Amino acid sequence: MSDIQDFKALGLSGDMLTALALKGFQTPSQIQALTIPKLLSGDKDLIGQAQTGTGKTAAFGIPIIEKAEDGAEKPQALILAPTRELSMQIAGEINSFKGSRDLRIASFYGGQSIEIQLKLLREGNVDVVIGTPGRIKDLYKRGVLDFSALKYAVLDEADEMLDMGFIEDIEEILGFTAPDKRMLMFSATMPPEVLSIAEQFMQDYEIIRTEMTRLSTELTDQIWYSVKREDKFDALVRILDSEEDLYALVFCRTKGDVDEVVEKLKQQHYPVEALHGDVPQVLRTRVINRFKAKHFPLLVATDVAARGIDVNDLTHVINYSIPQSPEIYIHRVGRTGRAGKEGKAVTFVTPGEVRKIRYIQETIKNEIRKESLPDGQAVISLKKRRFMEKLARVRAGGCDDAYFDFARELLAGEGSAVEHLAAILQDHFKDELLEGKYRDFSGKKKNRAFWENAESAANEVKLLLGVGKMDGFGAVKVMGLFRDIAKIPKTKVGKIDCEDHQAFVFMDGEEAKRAIAAFRADPEAPAIGYAPLTLDEEPSYPEKKEKGKKTRKPERVAATEKKRKPKNWEEKLLADIEMKELRKRSGDKKSAKGKKSASGRKPASGKKPAARVSRRKGR
Repeated sequence: MSDIQDFKALGLSGDMLTALALKGFQTPSQIQALTIPKLLSGDKDLIGQAQTGTGKTAAFGIPIIEKAEDGAEKPQALILAPTRELSMQIAGEINSFKGSRDLRIASFYGGQSIEIQLKLLREGNVDVVIGTPGRIKDLYKRGVLDFSALKYAVLDEADEMLDMGFIEDIEEILGFTAPDKRMLMFSATMPPEVLSIAEQFMQDYEIIRTEMTRLSTELTDQIWYSVKREDKFDALVRILDSEEDLYALVFCRTKGDVDEVVEKLKQQHYPVEALHGDVPQVLRTRVINRFKAKHFPLLVATDVAARGIDVNDLTHVINYSIPQSPEIYIHRVGRTGRAGKEGKAVTFVTPGEVRKIRYIQETIKNEIRKESLPDGQAVISLKKRRFMEKLARVRAGGCDDAYFDFARELLAGEGSAVEHLAAILQDHFKDELLEGKYRDFSGKKKNRAFWENAESAANEVKLLLGVGKMDGFGAVKVMGLFRDIAKIPKTKVGKIDCEDHQAFVFMDGEEAKRAIAAFRADPEAPAIGYAPLTLDEEPSYPEKKEKGKKTRKPERVAATEKKRKPKNWEEKLLADIEMKELRKRSGDKKSAKGKKSASGRKPASGKKPAARVSRRKGR
């Protein structure tokens, strides 16, 4: 039996000490040492603030089992958790504390057939009820849960439940419970909403705060890369291609980010799955079980969806989105470098997030080393070396005669041995060994001058955008529209030629199709369409003005030409934009004329009409 004298000093029973010894417990964590004695002897409600992964479940689970009575007719404790996975994890942990005692502990959550849960409740009382707020409320309203004799109500990961919008469900459920129960809340952070719940439902409460645990870095290599927002996906691919035997969990901030990253990775044939709140429970269970069994090596998830998932042997944790707090960083990074195995924690940091990563580093009191992403040539060389090492292992193990015979057949046919081998390599690697696969992240900064003077490529098309300089859109802002609306990085945008109320943008044909579809799907986006490569009114690439040489003003388009019916929708778009511009200019002139009259200045008699008549006569 392990030495658990420190737990014995907390006032635990012999049965509980035996159960803890079987689990390998030796020394209580800080939150356990502070919480367990207060719950065993005192009567105050408690709020515990501690990092995720510091043993909070045992901190409230052990006293609940110690205080529970065998053979009760109604639930004695209710524990609410934000996710199905965390509910199951809590139930498993508390079950391991009860030993041989006659206590029923069960979890209830959405995604599992409610008939199964109803049957379980009808078979007898459940002493410790654990579940997600939505399912608990549903079961209570069906009359199968009775909280009138409840001794404990626990909110685990309270801040996460509030972030997920469970506040109304929580308030309603707590309204069903006995007024003399003890309320416990555990949270990694302490936002005002958590304290609001305390003020509303707790009588006399005490807040217990633990010091931030220093993250052990003996087996976890923590590094961060400075990556622009639009380069994050390419950086992720660079990491995936650089590492061998990678088994990784990638964290994104939002569900949309998760879906976008997974879709792009699948398009490039990476074995990957997504996990977030919108994934159906049945599918989530299947994804988690398959990931734990290593049926695929890459899982992209949000923080909330990953709560309660205990995965061993992770080689990498990749923070695609930087964690919002040091506590979240520790919770993510602590998933690798376990059980004596080395791991790596990678964080992508945009230029505007450098202060945040430095704050995290100072708070956790650990070094997070800044490094540069491996360049494309280095990744290609690495792949070649690994392939040659693999071939050497296969040769050393011996090849079947059938493959020697097939090799001789290939060499006897048309083409040289080098040509045959090159064809095999190309079929195996596709574009993975081509220099164009990995672009240069250390390229020069592209500014307004770059886009205005860029050379157009042969495969580029020309787009017409219905905003220009007079609308507040210069080259950089136009590029930003394509980035924000169409998710097209600036590296894919070519020359941008801005005029007063329109802009011409050059880009690859496929990217142009994506841009048009995205702009037209957004009701607030400016008008967009293809522009002919040459315009009668104005050249696409105006020549530079020579010194001392006056340029002719473009002649006005005849009225009959303006009324010409457009032949297709592209011409119609051009005509609509031109008409809007003319109307705006006309309105500006009328506005200026009205301002002059209002200022009290009298126009010179006869001069203004004469000037207009003479100008018309001159034509």
